[in-house]
Amino acid sequence: MTTLMTHQFHKSWLKVTAIVVGSFGPVFFLGTMAATAEPARLTLDLLSWPIDGATTYASPDTRFLSALTGGFLFGWGITIWCLSARVYDKAPEAVRKTVLAGILSWFCLDSTGSVASGNASNVWFNIVVLFIAVGPLWKRAKAG
Repeated sequence: MTTLMTHQFHKSWLKVTAIVVGSFGPVFFLGTMAATAEPARLTLDLLSWPIDGATTYASPDTRFLSALTGGFLFGWGITIWCLSARVYDKAPEAVRKTVLAGILSWFCLDSTGSVASGNASNVWFNIVVLFIAVGPLWKRAKAG
């Protein structure tokens, strides 16, 4: 893995991170409308394991929160993509550390909130997303 830890590899991995984060946006956006809410409902049901059908999107408040969540996640994914494409070459360490700070902040707040809301199983899913999103970005890249 050490030989892969180049700036170019990090720059490419940032796009993986952007897709991982941003892909949740459209799913939760679909939750805003009753006719298309099933992917968002199923995602929340999965994240609050076990899948039991108890999670619904019947409340307008849930649909509104889904709109906010979808917008933030999609926007965050686009931001990471743009940092990779437009800023990374000028400031690779600053971009890497910025993205890591955002991901670690999400992980801590989301995981703590999941436990506090009675959905501790989501922490395990968060750990998987954390490892995929961070990947090789955890370590500084070698020049080259």
